[in-house]
Amino acid sequence: MLPPNDETTRAWAAELATIDGLVVEVAESREDALRLLPAADAAYGTLDPELLASASRLRWLQAPMAAPPAGYFFDELVEHPVEVTNFRGIYNDHVAIHAVAMVLGLARELHTYCRQQLDAQWVRHLDDSDVLDLPSARAVVVGVGGIGSEIGRMLHTFGVTVVGVDALRRDLPSGFAEMHAAEDLDAVLPDADIIVLTLPHTPESEGLINERRLAKLRSHCILVNIGRGATVSLSAVVDALEAGRLGAVGLDVFETEPLPPDHPLWRHPKAMLTPHVAVVGPHIVERRLAVLRGNAERFVAGEPLVNVVNKALWF
Repeated sequence: MLPPNDETTRAWAAELATIDGLVVEVAESREDALRLLPAADAAYGTLDPELLASASRLRWLQAPMAAPPAGYFFDELVEHPVEVTNFRGIYNDHVAIHAVAMVLGLARELHTYCRQQLDAQWVRHLDDSDVLDLPSARAVVVGVGGIGSEIGRMLHTFGVTVVGVDALRRDLPSGFAEMHAAEDLDAVLPDADIIVLTLPHTPESEGLINERRLAKLRSHCILVNIGRGATVSLSAVVDALEAGRLGAVGLDVFETEPLPPDHPLWRHPKAMLTPHVAVVGPHIVERRLAVLRGNAERFVAGEPLVNVVNKALWF
């Protein structure tokens, strides 16, 4: 167990130590890690080039999150034969509910009324054009893995026509009317009333939603990002909101976290912001341990691991 460790990962180490044939060591410092890694067959946590170079026997690395940040998959790790796994799949319900809650709130102008409530303002917005009619709406979900699939399924139950865009997936998940390749993104954006981004941070996804693509959107379009902050240019979002080229935005992730207190989105009347909490929900710690223990048991038994990452793609 690579540093930093806490009460949870130490408890996991004790749980993993009950697996026959597995010896578990907890590295409390970098010095501990450098001392223990030469004899390690597997590790949990984050490596850097020096640590990886010391791990001559390493065959399995469990990443500490579903979508590690930029820099986790450095060149030496990508080229190394070690298999990397992640926690993909355990957040699908929580993140999807958070994303759909943002869509519903923005569609019903709840962001406006929440601000009015703080000022005790009884102001009714009775113009029908302020409300997005979901059964008439078309949503584009960009990134149709487990989370994106669940978002699409949920939106479909509200009558939304759901279109998926994904770099790899071609089958049609439940609730989706269409699936498109990543290179088709520009073609589907102009017809979208709702866009939900679930993408990890990769070289291809960085800055994906920029000034050029925002210019393709309908002026009432709702944009929600619960993937990674680096996929959306916040300056371009602010400009689009100010110019009336974007209807509203819901963001749980940001280019810089925490979002600086002087950032204009904090007080923008068309923005709904949450501080990277879409993953929060019951049983996450237990789910993480279940994935880790399951793969540890497979590793000891010489069986194929689950949630194996394509290191070159970062996911």
